[in-house]
Amino acid sequence: MTLVRQTRIPAPDAMAYLYLPTNPGAWEERNSMRMLVLGAGIQGSACAFDLLRSSDAEVTLADANPEPLPPFLKVARGKRLRIVRLDARDHDAVASLFAGHDAVLNALPYYLNLEMAQLAVKVGIHYADLGGNTDIVRKQHTLSDEAEEKKVSIMPDCGLAPGLVNVLAAEGVRRLDEVETVKLFVGGLPQNPQPPLNYNIVYSLEGLLDYYTTPSWIVRDGKPQTVEALSELEIVEFPEPIGRLEAFHTAGGLSTMPWVYEGIPRMEYKTLRYPGHAHLIRTIKQLGLLDTDPIVVDGAEVRPRDVFIAVADPKLRKPNVRDVVALKVTVTGQKSGEPIVVGFDLLDFYDEENEISAMMRTTGYSLSITGQMQVGGRVEHWGVTTAYEGMPFEPYVSALAKRGVDIKETVQSVT
Repeated sequence: MTLVRQTRIPAPDAMAYLYLPTNPGAWEERNSMRMLVLGAGIQGSACAFDLLRSSDAEVTLADANPEPLPPFLKVARGKRLRIVRLDARDHDAVASLFAGHDAVLNALPYYLNLEMAQLAVKVGIHYADLGGNTDIVRKQHTLSDEAEEKKVSIMPDCGLAPGLVNVLAAEGVRRLDEVETVKLFVGGLPQNPQPPLNYNIVYSLEGLLDYYTTPSWIVRDGKPQTVEALSELEIVEFPEPIGRLEAFHTAGGLSTMPWVYEGIPRMEYKTLRYPGHAHLIRTIKQLGLLDTDPIVVDGAEVRPRDVFIAVADPKLRKPNVRDVVALKVTVTGQKSGEPIVVGFDLLDFYDEENEISAMMRTTGYSLSITGQMQVGGRVEHWGVTTAYEGMPFEPYVSALAKRGVDIKETVQSVT
């Protein structure tokens, strides 16, 4: 037997937000928020757009180079959207900007996440980021006691992967009495793939190559361990028009789950691509083009990876590409002594009306939802919690559904 629930809830005419004030135990209802978004790239811009569209928040978008704004934000400038030029290395300026807001949503490069979280705790402001580097997230967790004392929520890993996919996986685990396997799959793909890689860059090529070259944490035989990136290729089926995709290990997708769920026999995250992609990347890697140790070329020291990025990045950023995000989570185990498979599936497509990619919708919108839930008191714990630990499942999935990000849930008895 298979039970299916399609999460689709009509958008409300108006939204009110419950704020979590500094006075513990006290609640107040307000109709506006002051939200700071760090990073005016594609994800920060999408986060700001969602804040403006789904609430009456006053939004500050800060970046070292915030111009030009994408078309979907230009209409809001000067109304509820303020643009600020900010150097994230100037910690005094960052802390001063933090102090005038209710929450900071960080869409800067991952290597700035720890210091931004530290400043948020110092100021005493809710904070969320897109994460992606497990070592940094584990360091952020050391801030938990201080954040709890300040009565603020610090939530790393709040994008798509890590983020949304981990929230779904954790819910799948909660629904079973005994868990045997947890498998997470995510891919951001062009709807019409073009050679040579059948892939179009949707964020940072540098960050993507980190995922392709860093060992991936998984759980095997109940213990956290690492496997090589791009390894253990398998085929995953999706409905048309996507069809067959290949999946392989990449770093960062499980976040801290291997340690939180130590004891589950098998848990892993894999990236989805069109068939043949992994073989091409492995070939590039074997040729040394992704190495980070400098070599000498005509008397000058260069890193092969820097050269590869400089050459390949423009060729992998094709204009007007319509994308799709494919996601699948399967959790197997037992409920009341019966073998059960809990599944979550998503295909989300480019938003033609607003010219916003599926990757922006599933990542930037997730960050926006997190901040709104933090400020609105929907996140139940102060301190540091990753999204899968601290995000209330039903309100989060419902908020995504209001934005047209429709997750299909299945519960299947195995006979």
